[in-house]
Amino acid sequence: MSDTQSTLETAPDAVVASGLLAPIVLGLQALAVNGKHAHWHVRGQNFFAIHELLDSIVDNAHASADLAAERIIALGMPVDARVERLASSTSTHVTAGFSQWDDAVRALVADLDIVIDDTQAAIEGLDGVDLPSHDVAIAVMQTLAKDRWFLFAHLAE
Repeated sequence: MSDTQSTLETAPDAVVASGLLAPIVLGLQALAVNGKHAHWHVRGQNFFAIHELLDSIVDNAHASADLAAERIIALGMPVDARVERLASSTSTHVTAGFSQWDDAVRALVADLDIVIDDTQAAIEGLDGVDLPSHDVAIAVMQTLAKDRWFLFAHLAE
C-alpha cells in the first residue's frame, strides 16, 4: 500500500485556509444573487450601461466564488454555500423591487466592500500559511477591485 500523503488535506493549515476562504465564497454567492436582482430592477437614465455592467459583475462573482470554493475542496474541506446558509450568513444593501440606477450602484458598491474586506482579511491571514490559497484570494481581490472601480466610476464626479 502506498504511503502517499497530500500536503494540506490533513494539516491544520487546511482548516485555517478554508476558514478564511469560506466567507469569500458566501459573500460572492450573495453578491451574484443580489447583483442579478439589481440587474433586473435597475431604472433610470443610465439603465442600459448599469444593466449590462451588473451582468458582468454577476458573472465575475460566480467565477470567483467557484475558484475559492474549488480551492477549499482541493484542501479536503467542505464548503456550505446553500441558499439557507447564504441567507443566514450574509446581508445586502440591495433593496427589494425597482431602484434608480444610482441607488443600485451605491448598494452594490457597499456589498462589494463587504466581500473586499473578507478577501483582504484572507490575503493577510493566508500569507505564509498556504500560498496557493493566498494566490486565490489575490486573484479574487483583483476582480473585486476592478468591478468596484467600474461601478464607482458611474458615481464619481
